[in-house]
Amino acid sequence: MDTTALAGALRLAMGRIVRRLRQAHAVGDVSLSGISVLARLARTGPDSPGSLAHLERVRPQAMAGTLAGLEQRGLVSRSPDAVDGRRVIVSVTGEGRAVLEQRRSESVSRLARALDEFTPQDRQALHDVLPLLDRLAERL
Repeated sequence: MDTTALAGALRLAMGRIVRRLRQAHAVGDVSLSGISVLARLARTGPDSPGSLAHLERVRPQAMAGTLAGLEQRGLVSRSPDAVDGRRVIVSVTGEGRAVLEQRRSESVSRLARALDEFTPQDRQALHDVLPLLDRLAERL
């Protein structure tokens, strides 16, 4: 099997799935970059804006804008670094965690409704490929 052709087909299929899930969210929802930052903070804990920019692979100015929007909505909070008072540490708030969980629940519900239309054999085939997709994601 041609790995380049497989890579192209995977990219296309995964891109379509992600786009469709993203399109389901209402205008005015938290941006995709905001959701990504909330998810990172919820998963790995408080961090500095500079570190978040590096980890999210965006410029510090872009991260500053994302964080300002999240803070304005009460989804993150800023506090001085206990070690270096000149630095700021950003944490996800309880409201931020709730928004993140709601967004995940909506996406999972939408996927589940779509999967209900698949045969049990199709659902099993998708289930069986999940470890391979996880392994692929780890290598990217």
